Amino acid sequence: MAERATIIGAGIVGICTAISLLEKGFEVLLIDRDRPAEGASHGNAGVISPGSCVPQSMPGTWRSIPKWLLDPEGPVALSWKYLPKFLPWALRFFAAGNEERVPAISDAMQALNRPNVDLYRQMLDGTGHEHLIVDSMYVHVFRNPVDADFKKLAWTLREERGVPLELAEAHEIREIEPALSPDFKAAVLMKGQARATDPRGVGKALAEKANRMGAVFKRVGVHHIQPNPKEGWTIHTDDGELQAETLVIAAGAWSARLLAPLGYSLPLEAERGYHLVFTDPGVTLNNSITDAEAKIAASSMAAGVRCAGTAEFAGLDAPPDYRRARVFKRLARNLIPHIKTDQSVEWMGSRPSFPDSLPCLGKIPGEVGLFCAFGHGHNGFMMAPNTGRVVAEVVAGALPNIDMEPYRVNRFR
Repeated sequence: MAERATIIGAGIVGICTAISLLEKGFEVLLIDRDRPAEGASHGNAGVISPGSCVPQSMPGTWRSIPKWLLDPEGPVALSWKYLPKFLPWALRFFAAGNEERVPAISDAMQALNRPNVDLYRQMLDGTGHEHLIVDSMYVHVFRNPVDADFKKLAWTLREERGVPLELAEAHEIREIEPALSPDFKAAVLMKGQARATDPRGVGKALAEKANRMGAVFKRVGVHHIQPNPKEGWTIHTDDGELQAETLVIAAGAWSARLLAPLGYSLPLEAERGYHLVFTDPGVTLNNSITDAEAKIAASSMAAGVRCAGTAEFAGLDAPPDYRRARVFKRLARNLIPHIKTDQSVEWMGSRPSFPDSLPCLGKIPGEVGLFCAFGHGHNGFMMAPNTGRVVAEVVAGALPNIDMEPYRVNRFR
């Protein structure tokens, strides 16, 4: 009889974990209050970068925070009434940006990201949706050429880890991306990347694959979990109790609430991200683009040109403030002068972010049959395939081919 695993969370991380468990012969049940692939990752910028190894907190980041917070169109927003709850997380965030800590965090980020393009292609193979992942560069553009400096720590971290980088001048930018503003005088090209033309579509395609492989999806809200006195776990839902022999928590920003009754006080922040999709843009981008100054990313997708990149801290339960999304209209025109912005669709999702830019993965110490796969911050979509692979290895009692120590859930105690 096959072993059974239950996953709380049917976002991209839960789906990829389900596929890897199914490949190992497990029976899998996924539980979520929403339909599969409707969480934070479906609204991201679509970048799939094996070279994504730069933490959100870097040495000196703290100096920019006051300026960003005071700018109503800046990349970071904070609800001031949320400040007392946010401050402990912020202090941990700044501590993670210590120059001595950053290289190890960078190594751990790249360990999860390095095979992401290949793993996505393998997972999508045979689904009929292989076209949703396309080859791409990740182009970081600068108005001042001096800012495109490979001696800066963010670029040395990438170079030291073998990320293929190339400097482009103004005329080369025009050849690569004719739609971009002529104000950009330099760019750094990250090669060997890919992008998703429909991140939500990728999640849906993989959910359908998991279903065909035998996974069962149950749409129901989860209130809390508790150890079963006999064996396994009891999951308290809107529809009553469910029993699980093996339980994986992949509930994104809601995961910490499920573990709190077990004694885990995790610094997991709901870093709310917004995007705006211009559905009739009149222009096309050939690659994933980041405006290094405005801190926004833009990419052409099946639905139009998507601009994303803001971070808002207001708590998990606060209603969306879509003014944060509308900021992208002006920023998009600064990036792409001839883009049409009249028709747009706005969105908000909660990124599950730890201060050190790393997720919690693997077995939860002291708990039988309980595992975690959450907290990926800005990298949930990128890290999902390898997360699913390594978590399935741990659940099956095997040793993954990466060091799991950086992702342990008790590193914050």
